[in-house]
Amino acid sequence: MKRVYLPLILFLVLALEGVALELLPGNLLRTDLLIVPHWVLVILVFLTIFYDYDSTYFSVMYALIFGLLVDIVYTDVLGVYMFSYALTIYAIHSMKKLLHGNIFVTVLLGTGGLVLSDIMIYLIYMVVGLTDTVWVDYLSSRLLPTVLSNLLFLLVSYPFLANRLMNWRKEQINKDSML
Repeated sequence: MKRVYLPLILFLVLALEGVALELLPGNLLRTDLLIVPHWVLVILVFLTIFYDYDSTYFSVMYALIFGLLVDIVYTDVLGVYMFSYALTIYAIHSMKKLLHGNIFVTVLLGTGGLVLSDIMIYLIYMVVGLTDTVWVDYLSSRLLPTVLSNLLFLLVSYPFLANRLMNWRKEQINKDSML
């Protein structure tokens, strides 16, 4: 039954991304800042650091599936979020082997993942012709506010997810080895 929890959490977070901007104060939404919630990516970073072992790639599989769902639900171009989320999570999975999972590493890898993913999405949209924003404007009006707001979500959700994911990993490995 615990194997169903991770997809349910990701699906719930995917649904909550749609109303995330409604939770912000009205004055913040009337500015030129464009904040994009990447909450699914943040949860995938947690899965990569605290749930996956070095030899398991559950988080990359979930990144492919839920990246495609983000594309289907929120965008007009299929595959952009799926590609960027999967590549970002794979890169974080590779970096995780060098570092121990704690809050500082989570913030570092989360920041890197958010920046990498959002820049990939921007570049793909620019190549396809869906955006023509200048790099400096993109950096100041979208990338910086997006990374900061998603880091806030990461810091708020860290106490709830880190230990729980490590416990689920241990329980599932023990159950699997008993069978």
